[in-house]
Amino acid sequence: MAPHRLDRATARRVAVRAQLLDADRPTDLLSVVDRLTFLQIDPTAAVAPNADLVAWTRLGPAYRPEQLTRALEHERALFEHRAMIRPMTDLRLHLADMAAWPQDGHRRDWLAANDAFRRYVLDLLRDTGPLLSRDVEDRSVVPWPSTGWTNNRNVTQMLEFLAARGEVAVSGRIGRQRTWDLAERVFPPGTPSVPAEQARRARDERQLRSLGVARPLVVGEAGEPAEIEGTSGPWRVDPAALDGAPFAGRTALLSPFDRLVHDRKRALELFDFDYRLEMYVPKAQRRWGYFALPVLHHDRLVGKLDATADRRVKALRVDAVHEDIPFTPEMTAGVRAELAALASWLGLPEVRLPSRLT
Repeated sequence: MAPHRLDRATARRVAVRAQLLDADRPTDLLSVVDRLTFLQIDPTAAVAPNADLVAWTRLGPAYRPEQLTRALEHERALFEHRAMIRPMTDLRLHLADMAAWPQDGHRRDWLAANDAFRRYVLDLLRDTGPLLSRDVEDRSVVPWPSTGWTNNRNVTQMLEFLAARGEVAVSGRIGRQRTWDLAERVFPPGTPSVPAEQARRARDERQLRSLGVARPLVVGEAGEPAEIEGTSGPWRVDPAALDGAPFAGRTALLSPFDRLVHDRKRALELFDFDYRLEMYVPKAQRRWGYFALPVLHHDRLVGKLDATADRRVKALRVDAVHEDIPFTPEMTAGVRAELAALASWLGLPEVRLPSRLT
């Protein structure tokens, strides 16, 4: 079929609406995770943990972190897998890949060499789970080799590998520490496994619906072909997003891991937004800050805020404002209102602003 031809404003609005960042806010957590397909887990909490910050950006003050804990640990409406929180209804789309994991020989060889260790972990969880990783004895025969932080972290690696294979699962958390149990006690019994290729296509369709527009490399042949003004190469668009409904935007403060900006090349192509997360960049070389929050205003990404939830002084501290587009009075008012709402949600009584926003 002939590709849809979109101007960039239309493409941006499709992307913003697909990510539930327009003025029509969703009203419950499960519908948010279902639409986004996942919430990424990241331990960095300069402002708030990523999963919570992404949920708050969509739901506003109605969202409480306890809702996420309840959905994961008690209702089992969501599950945690490989640093992502996903709808339990999507489990069936991942089981075939779990069963085929790992594909590479290095991991297969390590698991084979440590098969007795694997069986010990499964038996221990069956008898005494759920357990923290520190409760599991390291009985590896061959240590896990790595030049990074995982070197010789054999218990953690075995649990991660067994979770990737769908044999164990994260059953909950104690603080930031994960508890592990047999997958059969976490996942709904009898969940059907969708064949791998069919599951991949379904995941691509769901991914495109969550993004609105994306490159074929990201979503395969999902949706319909598109061309976007000012960009080269093919795109795919969710045809349901081209319904002609009027767009109403709002101001939002985004996590650096938010999927609207996570693909930095896409953000540059659609929004003219240059961004990277700089927490691993030496301080003297940072342009925007340790955990700079992208600022969305209607269908434009207009700047970044270098913000920190400083519980020592009981304030949401904004150390710098970087304006990609000079803030209009409306933008400034929207940013101030969002900062006040974020501080209130975090339980911080004060927002400390640079002079530009006061």
